[in-house]
Parts: sequence; structure tokens; C-alpha cells
Amino acid sequence: MASSGLQLFGFLLALVGLGATVAATFMVEWKQQTQGNTYHIYEGLWETCSSNEKTICESYDSLLKLATEVQATRAVLILSNLLSIMAVLVSTIGMKCTHFMDSKPGSKATAAMIGGIMFMIAGLLTTIITSWYVTMIVENFHASHHLQSFEFGKAVFVSWAGGILSMAGGAFLTCRRCGRSGSSESVSANHLFPNGNQTSNYV
Repeated sequence: MASSGLQLFGFLLALVGLGATVAATFMVEWKQQTQGNTYHIYEGLWETCSSNEKTICESYDSLLKLATEVQATRAVLILSNLLSIMAVLVSTIGMKCTHFMDSKPGSKATAAMIGGIMFMIAGLLTTIITSWYVTMIVENFHASHHLQSFEFGKAVFVSWAGGILSMAGGAFLTCRRCGRSGSSESVSANHLFPNGNQTSNYV
């Protein structure tokens, strides 16, 4: 099982990843288009905005009218966020720095590992769906011969960062052998070099 410091570090990484994923879910700059020097159009997963002298945003009226990549990305990011929230609860129970289930160290270690796995799955989902979304934008951009087509915006990078941080944090939480090398070496040393104070039974 990972040391308390590594667990806490992984947990904080995963929390930052969750925060970034939640922020990306509600950001509007998933797609952007510039017309001229002053007029900008942004499309997010929940609303679209246009900016000239002032910014005007409108929520999407119908889910069925949305593009496939928007529907899929919205659904997967919601699933990823819910999974990460559950991972926060499970990991909190399993970390060494908390006092939940102290009488059952084996179950406590398993809870930390399960929470880490959940974080890794959530981060993987976020990374995959964001990469697919970007692929769709790039394909549409090339299909239109670079004319009046959208490019991906800042929310894509925030989402990627959230997914990577969640996976990294989950990896630290699931590491069962991290921080154990010192104790293992001391145990081996005790076996190799027995206590010299032991008295012999032979005369």
C-alpha cells in the first residue's frame, strides 16, 4: 500500500483533475470561430455565445438538434464527473491519513485502491472523449477547406489536463508497493543479520 504522503499527493492531484473536468464541462470555448477581427463565435456543450462589442449567449433549445459529438461529449463528461465524485468518497475512507475503518486495515487499503481505479477510469473517459471531439472538429475543418469552420478552443486543453491529472492521481492511490521498499529492506536485513545479542545454548 502507498505511503500516507503519496496517497495524499495522489488524492490532491485527482481533486485538481476533477475540478478541471467540471470546469471544462461548463466552459463555452469548446469550439470557436473568428469572422473578421472583432466578431467571435463560441460553442460549448450547453450554450453558444457570440461576441462583438458585447457577448450574447443562448442555451441550446433541443438536445436532438445537437451535433453527435456534443451529445456524446456532454454525456461522457457527466459520467466522468459522477464517477470522480464517488471516487473522492471511496478514497477518503481508504486513505491512511483518515481514521475510517482503522480496525480493518485490509479493507481500508482495498478502498483506497478502488477509489484510485475509479479516478483512473474517469480520467481515461475524459481523455478519450475529448480526443474524439477534437478529431471531429479537425475533420470538419479540413472538409470545409478551412472556410468558415470552427477550431477547438481552450476548454479542450482544460479537459485534457483534467483527465491526465485524474489518471495520475488515481495511479498513486492504487500503488500498493510504493513507499514499502524501506520496510522490505529492513525486514530482509533482520533475516540476513540476526541479533548478535542472542546467547548460545552450547558450552
